[in-house]
Amino acid sequence: MLLTTGQAAQELGCAITTLRRLVHAGLLPDLTHHGVRVMIPLTTVQNLAARSHAPLHHLKADEIAVLRVDAARHVTENDRDWTGFAASLPPATLLKALRGWWRCDAASVAAAGVLPVTVAGYVVAILTGLGQWETNAQGRRAFPHARLAGYVTDLATPVKHLTGVTDDEKRLADHLLGTRLPSHSSGPIAYVATRPTG
Repeated sequence: MLLTTGQAAQELGCAITTLRRLVHAGLLPDLTHHGVRVMIPLTTVQNLAARSHAPLHHLKADEIAVLRVDAARHVTENDRDWTGFAASLPPATLLKALRGWWRCDAASVAAAGVLPVTVAGYVVAILTGLGQWETNAQGRRAFPHARLAGYVTDLATPVKHLTGVTDDEKRLADHLLGTRLPSHSSGPIAYVATRPTG
């Protein structure tokens, strides 16, 4: 059975624009196109709905930053051609597309040791190697030594690619990739508590 993006969004309890981010990022398999309409298999939607929340309680920090990105788009910058996430990007290109200059509490990001990357509230990539940062004239921070510890190319299953340099990084990526991690922020960086409060 196939669902329209509107029907799929209703099943997931999200906005159509949110679901379209997953479609445009190439994270949903077996899509069918009927004219301008994108049709999504019901099983894919059910798999997304059943996805568990990220097991943040395993992390040492009380709070972690979350990088919220959109589907990848072309940019003209000195060191990269893309910004955002696309399942089709090779790891080296994806890492460049995810690294940027953000307004954030760099010390908090570094203390957590991990930066989950989400599209539409699902963890699609994991960045580590965040111990050092730079600050530009606008007060934005960058983490030049960030590493891609893992990413997904299919969110429905999910299909994970563990690219960390240590076993701990690979384990961490395996635990977090494909899980749900809702966050709220007016910018690309949000902060999420790792343990229940109260």
